[in-house]
Amino acid sequence: MAGLWIAHVTVTDEEAYGKYAKLAGPAIADHGGEFLARGGRFVQLEGKERPRNVVARFPSLEKAVECYNSDAYQEALSHARGASERELMVVEIPD
Repeated sequence: MAGLWIAHVTVTDEEAYGKYAKLAGPAIADHGGEFLARGGRFVQLEGKERPRNVVARFPSLEKAVECYNSDAYQEALSHARGASERELMVVEIPD
């Protein structure tokens, strides 16, 4: 079963977050991740609104978690900490 990586983000430091984005994309791709949505239009129906929403599809929930824990992604994430407020989850979906 595939895994969807779903992030809801408010960027508070554009410059630092740009460094995160530059490094995160390749780390995600290296683990089989493919972006389905990246900061596009959205309609908030419930809960806390975050202006940036990202969805990436991975071959499995495990590959998505492996990506998150990888050295490459953790290096990218070091630039997002303190530069954003975010929630991130992985949801398993049928292939």
